Amino acid sequence: MSNRHEPFVASGDIQPSPPPSSVVGPIAWVRENLFSGVANTVMTLIGIYVIYSLLASLVPWLLLNSVWNASSLQDCRSIDNGACLAVIRERYLQFIYGFYPTEERWRPVVAFVLMLVALWPVLFAGAPRKLLYASALYPATAYWLIWGGTIWGPLAVMAGPIVGIILYRVFDKVLSGMMDEGIAGILSMAGALLLTITWWLFAVVQVDAILGSILNIGLEPVASDKIGGFLLSMIIGVSGIAGSFPLGIALALGRQSNLIFIKALCTGFIEFIRGVPLITLLFVASVLLQYFLPPGTTFDLILRVVIMVTLFAAAYMAEVIRGGLAALPKGQYEAADALGLDYWKSMRLIVLPQALKISIPGIVNTFIGLFKDTTLVIVIGMLDPVGILGPIRADQNWNGIVWELYGFIAIFFFVFCFGMSRYSLYLERKLQTGHR
Repeated sequence: MSNRHEPFVASGDIQPSPPPSSVVGPIAWVRENLFSGVANTVMTLIGIYVIYSLLASLVPWLLLNSVWNASSLQDCRSIDNGACLAVIRERYLQFIYGFYPTEERWRPVVAFVLMLVALWPVLFAGAPRKLLYASALYPATAYWLIWGGTIWGPLAVMAGPIVGIILYRVFDKVLSGMMDEGIAGILSMAGALLLTITWWLFAVVQVDAILGSILNIGLEPVASDKIGGFLLSMIIGVSGIAGSFPLGIALALGRQSNLIFIKALCTGFIEFIRGVPLITLLFVASVLLQYFLPPGTTFDLILRVVIMVTLFAAAYMAEVIRGGLAALPKGQYEAADALGLDYWKSMRLIVLPQALKISIPGIVNTFIGLFKDTTLVIVIGMLDPVGILGPIRADQNWNGIVWELYGFIAIFFFVFCFGMSRYSLYLERKLQTGHR
């Protein structure tokens, strides 16, 4: 009888062994990304040394030795040699509101909260769709809250789009029987837009004055020169972002139009704006624009700046969106034609959704650049966060302080710009349709 051993036969499933720590996990990531070769190891060690040197100087200055309770820079230096953050503690309300009246500061706070509510359904698909009505009403509501005055002016402004939609439908119905539907739609939209702008420029003031004299319901007016700090940056930045996006889409479509006049007008506008520095446009808004208005006409400086910033950003936005339109395969346009869709339906349902998804990084990059460019209004004397530094440093108690103030402003812009970049990545992941 053979004494040979029988081979082992498993009687059940064998659980897989965990992968070695050198292949997965933090150790594997460090080896692959930081110490994968000689050059990579040297650069990693240099980077670690630079970061350590910066933190070794910054952490004691900013966190360990900083002074929060003092009445002047000299008091800070007598207490400790760290960051004199007492100036932030004393002047942070001025950074936020500028010289906005103290008893009325609840109004910008309410406007900011309402802005978050208005942006919720626009930025996130899970929000209740009925909140889009709040989004549509928000611009006029925020203007009324911040600047005050009678309630009839904002109501007349909100009536403008309603008048424009009614006029567009009337024009489109009349012109559709006379010419091609695409051309009729463009002309109808241009006519309705022109009349809506005319309503805003000439009728709103008269309606506000007439109804205000009959029934004066409103808030205490606040002059524009009282608005400053982060409030001013938010007004210009959010208004410019909200206005430049639809205007940029219209310019991008107009530049690709088959109508020579529309194409030439949009192309000329885009090339002119892109060829002129924003500072020059701000000077035009501050000084020259008033000369082109009828005598006695008052045109608020912040509104002029918002218009110029919006037009400037719209020109760059148009080129970003045009790049997305050019990246679409020709078959997408042919598919829209094969389905029998007219120009506007094909753009709304097929072309623009794909082009905008392709253009998300460029669009958000333009938004971030626009928000940071709001600091340029200091050149025309407006007290944005950087402009607020002048009155603060002019105070002899804080004369000579620099890094703490600029660092506080930098943190503000970083938070908002970083938030926009994170939302861009979230939107790209949400709209991704390819294989993962």
